[in-house]
Amino acid sequence: MTGTTKRILIVGGGYVGMYTALRAQKKLSAGQVEIVVVDPQPNMTYQPFLPEAAAGSIEPRHVVVPLRRVLKKCRVLTGTVTDIDHANRTATIQPADGEPYDLDYDLIVVAPGSVARTLPIPGLREHGIGFKTIGEAIFLRNHVLSRLDFASSTRDEAARTRALNFVFVGGGYAGVEAFAELEDMARYACRYYPNIDPGQMRWVLVEAANRIMPEVSVKLAAYTVERLSKRNMDVRLDTRLESAVDGQIVLSDGDTFAADTLVWTAGVKAHRLAAHSGLPVDDKGRLICRANLSVKGVEGMFSAGDIAAVPDLSKKDPDALCGPSAQHAVRQAKVLADNLVRTVKGQALKDYKHAYAGSVASLGLYRGVAELYGVKVRGPLAWFIHRTYHLSRVPTVNRKVRVLADWTAALFFPREVVSMGQLQMPKYDFEQATVH
Repeated sequence: MTGTTKRILIVGGGYVGMYTALRAQKKLSAGQVEIVVVDPQPNMTYQPFLPEAAAGSIEPRHVVVPLRRVLKKCRVLTGTVTDIDHANRTATIQPADGEPYDLDYDLIVVAPGSVARTLPIPGLREHGIGFKTIGEAIFLRNHVLSRLDFASSTRDEAARTRALNFVFVGGGYAGVEAFAELEDMARYACRYYPNIDPGQMRWVLVEAANRIMPEVSVKLAAYTVERLSKRNMDVRLDTRLESAVDGQIVLSDGDTFAADTLVWTAGVKAHRLAAHSGLPVDDKGRLICRANLSVKGVEGMFSAGDIAAVPDLSKKDPDALCGPSAQHAVRQAKVLADNLVRTVKGQALKDYKHAYAGSVASLGLYRGVAELYGVKVRGPLAWFIHRTYHLSRVPTVNRKVRVLADWTAALFFPREVVSMGQLQMPKYDFEQATVH
């Protein structure tokens, strides 16, 4: 593959896509390859910081990394890859506006990530709020604060109670962190509403399994439930959401109540692109990969992250696969980029092998849990480890400094609890002004 400029197409600008492109652009010259990155958004979102962005601990703009700024030697296209015809080495790209077109490539990295895994629950589509993008995080923050504003102002007791009920479905890391961080923010905000006592709020976490946070030990998960319960937060295990029609929450344990806030964090599933394109996928729709991150049986195609079923060589079980975590995705991207370089230079590929180091989670300001190499940590130390770890992982020095500045300012100034509700309806005032 030497002697001619080759085009490497990277589908997705998330963890895998951005980190792969970032490393590859440093190791390959423009004369060797043209790297093209395609993603619906012109930025990468560092998702572990979404709960803190929603709670106001971090400025939302500091959670995203502009792709064009960091991938200066790459060509970034804002659009969606809707189909891959690998036999002819072409991908169909649908831009945000305009007609779709085909783009040729020599090597391809398929890493569009995952999408929210939903269920056909009545009322979920109409009333549920996701928690996977920065837009959803900002919306949820504004929404929670707007419910406090409403509850403080209304004279309708039923509507007030409904506004102060907050329901989260899904007890994985994303759900638990969002649940804890937003309750912490709302509890703090209550000091500015003399007629709302924090005890009047009802925070309910619904989890279908018999435990939360399967990534950590049973003992640490139980400790987390205990800490949340001490904050009068209601954790329902072995419970499912049956219906949310008209905002009326119906749970499988028989409980029924009205709530204005329903947040869905019940897991993710592989992006449908791989299965739609007829590529080799497993029963979960993930690309079947070798340990070197090449797609099995498909020459010139690589993958990693949530859409890839990658063998976990750190375990004795030959059928073990790497879990869908940011920890694996970032490290896989490094190996993937190096293997792209080796492919271009005609060298042998190397396998990905990484022993899972552990997990960290924030449960609100100065609260957290962590499990590192089997060692369990709780409380402020775990919270500090959580922040330190993710600060080290957020890409670019620019973002590290900005996030650190946000945290430092929070030590000296009160938490911002302003609802920017007008962002939800930016044209409303102008439309009303045009009514004659």
